[in-house]
Amino acid sequence: MLERLENTSSAPFSGAELARLRNDFPILTVPGRSGEPIAYFDAAATSQKPQCVIDSLVQFYGGQNAAVNRGTHLLGDLATTEFENAREAVAHYLGAQPEGLIWTKNATEALNLLAYSLSAPQSTARTAGFKPLGPGDEICITRLEHHANLVPWQEACKRTGAKLTWLEATEDGRLDPQNFERINERTRILAFTHVSNVTGALSPVADLVARAKAVGAVTVLDSCQSTAHGPFNFRELDVDFAVASSHKMLGPTGIGALIARPELVDQLPPFLTGGAMVTWVEMDSATFHEGPAGFEAGSQPVAQAVGWARACEYLQLVGPERIAAHEHALGEELLAGLLEIPGLRLLGPTTMEQRAAVFAFALPGIHPHDVGQLLDSKDVAVRVGHHCAIPLHQHFGVRSSARASVSLTNTSAEVDRLLAAIVETQRFFGGTNV
Repeated sequence: MLERLENTSSAPFSGAELARLRNDFPILTVPGRSGEPIAYFDAAATSQKPQCVIDSLVQFYGGQNAAVNRGTHLLGDLATTEFENAREAVAHYLGAQPEGLIWTKNATEALNLLAYSLSAPQSTARTAGFKPLGPGDEICITRLEHHANLVPWQEACKRTGAKLTWLEATEDGRLDPQNFERINERTRILAFTHVSNVTGALSPVADLVARAKAVGAVTVLDSCQSTAHGPFNFRELDVDFAVASSHKMLGPTGIGALIARPELVDQLPPFLTGGAMVTWVEMDSATFHEGPAGFEAGSQPVAQAVGWARACEYLQLVGPERIAAHEHALGEELLAGLLEIPGLRLLGPTTMEQRAAVFAFALPGIHPHDVGQLLDSKDVAVRVGHHCAIPLHQHFGVRSSARASVSLTNTSAEVDRLLAAIVETQRFFGGTNV
């Protein structure tokens, strides 16, 4: 496994450091369709895994596997210890408290949990909880949201009679401050993305949180596109809730988390009920655990939690500041190259100011799926489609796009390969005037 890098500043990785990092990721040696190692520019969809994370799953299943919080045998004790240690490790990396970290199967489930619990009748809460939503109340989201932070709130409005409002985007895909007044005295919940998975735009978290606090609204942050790409601290962001996803943070698939202020956890009613989340059950009633356990019904993704903790350890060893600096530098290279390609339309800001290295683009007259297939034939992997953000694509007047996203293992040489492959794709389809 990687040892801590010698340079702990916020400088981009040296060539030697980047080579060491890449050696930890076995998938980077997998050849593509034409025989070259794949240049992977799809980290916004899912990240690749270092060997230590892969090994942690094998080690758990081979030496500690058992159901957690059940039984008194050795393996059960070992598994439970690893499970709760993982909660502490992930919470620590995210700047949260273990008492406020609830395991879910992914960030989408975490947002559904929250949307359901915040819109449930108060009588179902474990303690005196949030005032129930109803007609006259508003839930405010933004045009930039992934469907996971949009559709659950639509459903919450249908259940309660509350109204869904949203903050619009500027021409280049940032949030438009001119309509922040839509956060008003009727707003009960403000849910917004930390980083757009289409435009790469960073949301002005401090401004939005201040406005929400001024009107007494609960704040919910979708942090899926930020937690693996630089420093992240839940406490400092001062939101009430956030969601995170392991598989976007070098960790395993199948696990995510709802992060909450610990004092708010017991004000929420449970979302999923059944085994493990109860303290006692009669034929006509049940009482529920306090804390995260009250939301973790059934068998838990124990090995995945252990793997996520190892991924957080790896990210900490590399250094969040170094990762941010490296991705920003590569983002500047890629952005400059994209802007030089005739006819290419970038969906997002044209500078790296308050922007992540996520670049959605359209080539006039060429379907994004064709773009993706041609790039794949050159052993370059990008995402194509609407990226679970149809309303934002409608804002730009397109149905879909191709998207290249940078991660800590990408190189300048791979950026050059991507740009050259895009130009070749244009030529294959007859240039920029098709």
